[in-house]
Amino acid sequence: MPSFTFVSTANAVVLRGATPVFVDINPSTLTLDCDAATKAITDKTRAIFAVHYAGFPADMDRLQALCRDHDLFLVEDAAQALGSTFKENQAGSFGDLAAFSFHETKNVISGEGGALVVNRDELIERAEIIREKGTNRSQFFRGQVDKYTWVDIGSSYLPGELIAAFLLAQIETQDAIRKRRLAVFDTYYEAFQEVAEACQISLPKNPPHCEGNGHMFYFLMDSLSARTKFIAQMKERGLMTPFHYVPLHNAPAGIRYGRTFGDLSVTNRVSETLVRLPMYFDLGSDVETVIEAALEALEDR
Repeated sequence: MPSFTFVSTANAVVLRGATPVFVDINPSTLTLDCDAATKAITDKTRAIFAVHYAGFPADMDRLQALCRDHDLFLVEDAAQALGSTFKENQAGSFGDLAAFSFHETKNVISGEGGALVVNRDELIERAEIIREKGTNRSQFFRGQVDKYTWVDIGSSYLPGELIAAFLLAQIETQDAIRKRRLAVFDTYYEAFQEVAEACQISLPKNPPHCEGNGHMFYFLMDSLSARTKFIAQMKERGLMTPFHYVPLHNAPAGIRYGRTFGDLSVTNRVSETLVRLPMYFDLGSDVETVIEAALEALEDR
């Protein structure tokens, strides 16, 4: 059984010592390009971080084999993938560690925070210590030590009781939440698949052996200018369609602390052309309003 602790999530790809090395994504799935990750590995590589973007798991068969062959840790950034599966196994069950997010934009929320899944027994004790402000307090409560003290680095990651109760109620109904979001996803897909080619947009593709969780629905436009115009037109109709965030390798912290392998041309292109449609649990009949507005905006290009 995995052990759970509450922390926030991370985004990286290949870790050499303490330096993240960013590699490109697969243009079809927008998850980690396993070929690029393989080429990026050196004798200094310690771990691979696989981001399950948009709630679709990366190719965990290849990544698990790659980590076994090179004796690497595998960490799943499953921030967006609660309830998603790869070959009918839950996202978060493949890596040595996996991180989920409960940020307000996710399927199950607590405002901030998340969960760390620990799938290797030898990592559980230190995870508990880091969670408990660097102390062995958990061992004290289990009666393994007669008093607790500070033994390592750590911080205050535990949620309060009210937040935990708010979160638990959603976790207990996460299957219903997932089904409802997937219904919205399918409604979007059916509405746009017939016009995608004519409107020069690409729709999300379900990767092989994967089942998503309806975390988001996006378009890939054919250019930055087309996306900019679409966002402006949707805003005029009172609808916000964000383009998400700057890729880590272009962010100030990524430039300062990490480096890249290859030119990351796919990542750069996607970052300039991706746009997200509204997606939340109780979108309900408003999905038709979004579809109508989006079709009008696409036809007015």
